Amino acid sequence: MPEAPARAGGASAPADVDVVTSSGRRKIAAHSSVLASASPVLETILERRVQRLRESGKGGRAIVRIRGVTDDVAAAFVRLLYAGSRRAEGEVEEDVERYAEQLLVLAHAYRVPWLKRWCQEAIGSRLTPGTVVDALQLADLCDAPQLHLRCMRLLAKEFRAVERTEAWRFLRDNDPWQELDVLSRLHDADMRRRKWRRKRAEQKVYMELSDAMDILRHICTEGCTEVGPVGQAPANSPCPAYATCRGLQLLIRHFSRCKSRASCPRCQRMWQLLRLHAALCRVPDGHCNTPLCTQFKLKEQQKEAVSASAAAKAGDGRWGLLVKKVKAVSVMSSLGKRSPPPCQC
Repeated sequence: MPEAPARAGGASAPADVDVVTSSGRRKIAAHSSVLASASPVLETILERRVQRLRESGKGGRAIVRIRGVTDDVAAAFVRLLYAGSRRAEGEVEEDVERYAEQLLVLAHAYRVPWLKRWCQEAIGSRLTPGTVVDALQLADLCDAPQLHLRCMRLLAKEFRAVERTEAWRFLRDNDPWQELDVLSRLHDADMRRRKWRRKRAEQKVYMELSDAMDILRHICTEGCTEVGPVGQAPANSPCPAYATCRGLQLLIRHFSRCKSRASCPRCQRMWQLLRLHAALCRVPDGHCNTPLCTQFKLKEQQKEAVSASAAAKAGDGRWGLLVKKVKAVSVMSSLGKRSPPPCQC
């Protein structure tokens, strides 16, 4: 006897389809309208079955066979198609938790995207180092990107534990290409992570240099507690960025008193800051209060006029890139600090 459908989706018409399981011993009565609306693959199959029945002149129900899974999974699949994409409590929720792997295969084969996402979440929520290899292979076979991403994240985090599992040893012994693919993906992910960290570190350096240029301009124009503009006394009160400003003031004081500027590491750092300021400065010559600004500008103009060696060109290229990066960060920082225009409403 065919089983009655778990739910007819509000349809009062009698069932017109028999869903036959792999064993052939179980038939599930269903409605073609419900199955066709849930799966385009089942819609195509039902259209062909109904057309054959009409051409043959035979009555009865159309037959749809669901192969490759157990009878219980096939019945759970039909129940889920009747339940629809909304998360129902009770039996269908238990079906997904119990048969998530086999239901994922059916959802992929019959193109039921909402069920496919649901199964990926169920499988991904209980991933362990012992099950992640099988889950990754299943994700590749069923084109499940969400599950694949979760598997790769767990592999990257717990690879030492995964290496000791029986599933990984079986993969290594029987499918070296799959093992190579997993290792290459982990390597690519690690390289992307390192590149991202390196860019973050570089961006932090550019931000610090941009802030140093602002503080140097502030010290040479307004002055602070220990160093002031030429011909003026230092300010009495500290500036808002005093923690950073004081370090640069101490560097300037050391630079002004040091007798071995050519070999002193701290003085070399100050030379670089002054040169960077001159490269970024847009104040006309003779009007900038920063020391050596005009001299550095003239020196850069002379370098551009005279053809340099290949090594010097390479060094200038790196320096020009640094100036370009710091200038871009300064522009973005100034735009971020700019207040929005008042509303004209």
